[in-house]
Amino acid sequence: MSRSQALLLFLVLVVGGGLAIGYVTLPGEWYAGLAKPAFNPPNWVFAPVWTILYVLIAIAGWRVWDRGLSFPQALWWAQLALNFLWSPTFFGFQQMGLALLVIVLLLVTIAGFIKATWNAERISAVLFIPYLLWVAFATLLNASLWWLNAS
Repeated sequence: MSRSQALLLFLVLVVGGGLAIGYVTLPGEWYAGLAKPAFNPPNWVFAPVWTILYVLIAIAGWRVWDRGLSFPQALWWAQLALNFLWSPTFFGFQQMGLALLVIVLLLVTIAGFIKATWNAERISAVLFIPYLLWVAFATLLNASLWWLNAS
């Protein structure tokens, strides 16, 4: 497989997978009815932000794969699994507390990936910084939603 074919495969997997999961687990009426914190962004913000982040995630994953960096690859796959697990947990099963656990683990895994790639593959580390910042914000949002809607 050529490098460009591999990059395309990473993009299809991450962007396609992320958008498909987002489509299948649309927020819906349950989410619309939740009490939300003042800093909750409008729903239209999420799709463009995640699309951009998914492109960055795919490129970073391709770069560590291309360089044969096994530990960062393992962290990359772990973050992808946690990322893809969060929406079904939060929106599908409506389990905000469990989703909070998933997103905290995701945040830790993203930070671990950045640390693991900082010296060996700096571009991949830098590509993950916007992702880290967004997931940190999303973690605060998830925690706030859980707190405000605990019954």
